Order: sequence, then structure tokens, then C-alpha cells
Amino acid sequence: MRRPPLLLLALTLWPGLTLAQQPLRVVAPFHVESMEPSRDGFNFTRMRVAETLVGADDGGLPVPQLASGWTLSDDRLTWRMTLRAGATFHDGSPVTAEAVAASLRRARAQPGPLANAPLTSITADGPGVVELRTSAPFTPLLAFLAESSSQILAPGSWDETGAVRRLIATGPYRLVGFQPPFRFEVERFEAWNGGPAPAIARAVYESVARGETRALMAESGRADLVFTLDPAGTDRLRRSPRVEVRVMPIPRTQTLKLNAGLPQFSDLRTRQAVSLAIDRDGIARGILRSPAAAATQLFPPTLAEWHVAGLAPLRRDPAAARRLLAEAGWTSGPDGILTREGRPFRFTLRTFSTRPELPVVAAAIQESLREVGIDMQVAVVVSSEIPAGHRDGTLEAALMARNFSLVPDPIGTLLADFGPRGGDWGAMGWASPELIEILATLGRSTEAAERAALRGRASTILQAELPVIPVVWYDHRVAISRRLANVSVDPLELSYRIEAMRWAE
Repeated sequence: MRRPPLLLLALTLWPGLTLAQQPLRVVAPFHVESMEPSRDGFNFTRMRVAETLVGADDGGLPVPQLASGWTLSDDRLTWRMTLRAGATFHDGSPVTAEAVAASLRRARAQPGPLANAPLTSITADGPGVVELRTSAPFTPLLAFLAESSSQILAPGSWDETGAVRRLIATGPYRLVGFQPPFRFEVERFEAWNGGPAPAIARAVYESVARGETRALMAESGRADLVFTLDPAGTDRLRRSPRVEVRVMPIPRTQTLKLNAGLPQFSDLRTRQAVSLAIDRDGIARGILRSPAAAATQLFPPTLAEWHVAGLAPLRRDPAAARRLLAEAGWTSGPDGILTREGRPFRFTLRTFSTRPELPVVAAAIQESLREVGIDMQVAVVVSSEIPAGHRDGTLEAALMARNFSLVPDPIGTLLADFGPRGGDWGAMGWASPELIEILATLGRSTEAAERAALRGRASTILQAELPVIPVVWYDHRVAISRRLANVSVDPLELSYRIEAMRWAE
């Protein structure tokens, strides 16, 4: 069995180095398989190696990043992005408008939000301005430009085939070591001119899959920032003098994705029955230890513009679930499992342990469904098997945690998840022409009242049709070494903000 290098790192106390010379040690569960922005680019934007043109504040509003400012033409079809003066890539080459435009054109050709934007051209207008034209007004374009797959890389990053071989970006840190899939190292980029120079000179990112191991590394002082803790680890770390624990609700929802193209899930009554069987309150209280996390609809209260207060809440009602299943033609077999036309109601749900509570929640759902006669098997896999199963048609169901803020405007995620073909992490075998039109109209509209009504209608459709079934809302759990100062946690999960941190001692 391959021994992850993180274990060697965890046993190393960096002898001979003062605290100021120590690398910041960041631990999270996410593997880093490649430098391709559309695959693993979020790791590099979070660690502040790569920048996007636009960032976002805690409320999701656009803020300058590699672009110092922007304007929109009167017809709302042309965006002009002014680049930060004097910016350079990590190889010392200047950041030019042509280099930025080429990077964005490449991003648009890869899987990612930009592929869903109605862009007709991305060109340089002089040395310091990038011009983006759209075929129709598209209000959320700035949010799309803030997503990690839109990060800006130098022309020297790609080989002759277009594959990323070197990560030459513009952030306050530059990549100096890359050991996929577990580890990479960064150091301060002295020529960065996007703000005050980072106080911490070096940092190491480690991918640690097991939640218990991540918590132990925080508790022992072998990690300085640890993300995605499980509830049990969170409770233990609260008692540790070494760390501060922060827990905050974020715009992420655990959802049950059903393949509506399968006979057992194509009937809305069946999807409704599955939803009615789930004990969300029990999961929120007993597993997440957060009673308020029980999801009554897809969008959590943290997404105030999309959360509809008057929407009839999702609830648990096993008796109603059984009635709906009977109406759909399912009858109980001798072993208590429902059958129809001689076939048992049996399917396999895929989930992953990168987010440590998911397998436990899956087991709770399995028990709830068995109570109403549905036999759900659980397969704990690597997370990439979910989008792969969507694409090859083998996925029957999946449990995941969907973030609605990686594109700071949720419409970016909704377009990816509920477009005409569904999405790797969204609907499968289901589409709503009305919802597709609503999302298109939201992209064009600037009228506040119209946009509010459209968002409310979109939420209502998703609640009624259940192409994905909300289970619980998400709490972000982070352990922070008390050796660190000036730490802020990004509720949108776009950045770890390490450039602003400093050592407290």
C-alpha cells in the first residue's frame, strides 16, 4: 500500500527553524491530482497561488483581484476588465491582456461555469484591458469570473497539446513543490503587488482523507489550519488548548441525487416518497449535532435571496411515503422489500468519505428507506466516481455536499446542475423547460422585483419536483492553531486567506 507523504511530514518537527521560519501547514481532505484548473484548480486558488480576475467578499459581492476594475457598456453586452498595473506572473513575465484573454479562452473550452456563459468573444484591447462580449446581457458574469476554473495562468503553463505542465500564476504565493495527489508546497512571491506582502513566507498543503487523522494533527500541533472536521472531532478539539474551533453555516447543502431516468425514480411520487422517508431531524441532531441543519428546502437561510420563507417545508412522514409508493404500483414482497413487475426496489447509492459525515448520513438514510420497503445499498467511493457515473449513465443515486457559492452567484451552480442535460453534481434524467427559461431570464434581468420573483419560482419548482433531494444544510468546521493570528474563514470557500495571516508568537 502506498504510504502517503503526509505521514512523514506529520512526524517532522522542522528542527532548527524558528517559528517565523516554519511553514504554515494547511490540511484538508481534497486530493490534488493535477494542475488543470477545471479539475483541481480550487486547491491553488484557495492556497493563493492562482488569482482570478474578480474575487468576492463574504456576501458574494464582486471585489477586484487581478482586475483592478471593470465597466459594462450601455447595451450590457460588453465588459471591459482593467488589469492590475504592474502585475507579473510567477516566471517574471508581465501580465498582459492577451495572456489573460488566452487563459480565459482556454477556461471557456474546459468544463466549468464559463462554458455556460453566453460569451461570444474574449479579446485584448491594448496591453491592460480585456474585453468580454456576450450575445445577451448576462448579469452574473463577474461571479463566473471569480470561480477557480477561471484562474489566470501564463502562456508558459501549457505544453503544445494544451495540457497544464507548469502552474505559472499571479498570486501572493508561487508553487515550488508538487507531489500529487497528497501534497504541494508554496512560497511567498516577492513581486506580488495585489496588497501587503504576506507575513508567512512558506506554506504546505496536505490532503488527509480521514477526518480522525485531520483532527489529531490539529490537536497535536502538527497542522496549523485544518478544514472539514467531523462533529466528533470538533467536540474533542473544543477542549484542546492548542486550537480554536470555528463552526459556521455556509451555502452548502447535503443532497441526495437520484437518477430520474431509471424506472423507479422517473415517477415523481417515488422521489417524494424517498424524501418523506428521510429523518432529517434525527440526522441533524444525532449525527451533525446541529438541530438547525435539518434541510426544509434546497437553499439554506445563508442564501437569503434564494431561501423562500413561505415554502412548504420538507418533512418526515413514513406513512405518507408508503401511500405514495403504493399509488406508484409498489407492493411489499415476502422479505418486506417493495416490488413492482417482479423487480425489487433496490439501488446503490454512491458517496465519499472526503466529507467525513457523508457515509454516516448515508447509513441513516439507508435505515429510513428500509422502513418503507426500499433496499438501498451504500458504496463509499472516491468522489470522482459520482460525476463519472453521471456521464456514463451507471449512477443510480449519490449523496454529496453541494456548494452554491463556489460561483459567488448561485445561478452559476444552478445552470450547471439543472440545465438541459442536468449536471455531474445535479439533476440526472430530469429537466424542466420552465426552470431553464427562468435561469436564462435571471441571467439577463437587472430588475430587483423581477429577479426576486424568478428566484422564488425556481426554488418552488425544485421543491415540487425534487430532481435532487435536500437532506441537511452544512456547517463549515475549521481548527486553527493558536500560534496563528489574523485568521478569517471564507464562508464561500473561495480562499484560505493565508496571505493575511501571521504568526502570533
